Amino acid sequence: MPRQYLAPSALLTSRWADNVLIEVADDGLITETTANRFSAGAERLKGPIIPGMANVHSHAFQRAMAGLTEKGGPQGDSFWAWRDLMYRFVERLTPDDVEAIATQLYIEMLEAGYTAVGEFHYLHHDPQGKPYANPVEMAERIRAASTTVGIGLTLLPVLYAHSNFGDRSPTPGQRRFINDSERFCAMLEALAPTLRGDPLHRLGVAPHSLRAVSPDELRRTLTFAENLDNSMPIHIHAAEQQKEVADCIAWSGAPPVQWLLDHVEVDRRWCVIHATHMRAGETSALARTGAVVGLCPTTEADLGDGLFNARPYLQFEGKFGIGGDSHVGVDPFLELRLFEYGQRLQHEQRNVLSFTPGESLGGVLYRRASSGGAQALGQAAGVIAPGFRADWIVLREHDVALAGQRHDGLLDMAIFGPARVPVRDVIVGGVWQVRDGAHPHARAAAQRYRATLKRLLA
Repeated sequence: MPRQYLAPSALLTSRWADNVLIEVADDGLITETTANRFSAGAERLKGPIIPGMANVHSHAFQRAMAGLTEKGGPQGDSFWAWRDLMYRFVERLTPDDVEAIATQLYIEMLEAGYTAVGEFHYLHHDPQGKPYANPVEMAERIRAASTTVGIGLTLLPVLYAHSNFGDRSPTPGQRRFINDSERFCAMLEALAPTLRGDPLHRLGVAPHSLRAVSPDELRRTLTFAENLDNSMPIHIHAAEQQKEVADCIAWSGAPPVQWLLDHVEVDRRWCVIHATHMRAGETSALARTGAVVGLCPTTEADLGDGLFNARPYLQFEGKFGIGGDSHVGVDPFLELRLFEYGQRLQHEQRNVLSFTPGESLGGVLYRRASSGGAQALGQAAGVIAPGFRADWIVLREHDVALAGQRHDGLLDMAIFGPARVPVRDVIVGGVWQVRDGAHPHARAAAQRYRATLKRLLA
């Protein structure tokens, strides 16, 4: 039977409306939204609602590393030194560990207001680099975690074949990630039937980066993926670090984003992760493709990546989503705050990403990130409208930090104000997953996670 919900106010496709009656079908899709309408049988929501946010870029296992690498290192400590520490940490992880960590993380995401996640999954093999008896064992553990907690998932198996540009041989620390394109395509083929038809789950593909995948491997993988599903999301790391850009130019004569634009058909199926260091021509050209840039401000700050060239990209109507990446932060409102604050520090101005006098910056950033994130994950979400999945957040209206605010003022305060936990309740696909700030599996998941971490850090 269809269910009805009555929101005191709701952020619809492009506007706020009051007293919104929302009808949701058994398949979890919204069938109708009507403002200024009441129904005696509707469930009354306990605050204003906004669309759930997509987390476009996640390495779930890295949640267990958060805070472990903050030790004084040699002069010039960098992303590359952090990566070596990550390789040593990953050697100990079992499938049970990965599922326990992902379960804890995905609950934290839901409680923070993320309703879907793109899992950029490259931890495929056992500690010796050999495939498990079930070659997609690790991927299935990620899916099991998302099913347990009820978060939307776009599973993005990663092709990782080389250590650097020019088909360099992998390092020992990368052995758990490595596949050739043939074995990788077989993994995609095995996963496709298990995800097809699931209203919360979607299969995508992720060539790790141009340094990790050769041009021929990239073309073969994209062709295979398109034959499986010609709307399949495609995610790739590009231009995160200056060294990567310099190495790419030395290899090909072009920086990474420009190489992609010149050699493959980048379109709205693509999500280019980070894209931090782009030239002006790359920035405008990427915006015109309709692709999404996946920005991860907390991780980019943690790793010293640099600042995205946001102002011209957004002026060219470029699309973006936000991601947690290494999960040093699990908070969509914080990611958006840092996105803008980084630009303020760079340009020495305020409200850098607002281009219309008097508009709400919080409202602009939230709308663009929620719609761009859903596009990047290939999921019918990101807006509260008929035909889209019933994913929404009920804001904690009585939080003193939100007091006296309505409509976009709530988003300004949730992102830029002192609100600590602006999320009260969360629904995904028409099913309540968080009530009054708590997920029903939170306690059990935390106990399992603590036991996992105790063993890993022993």
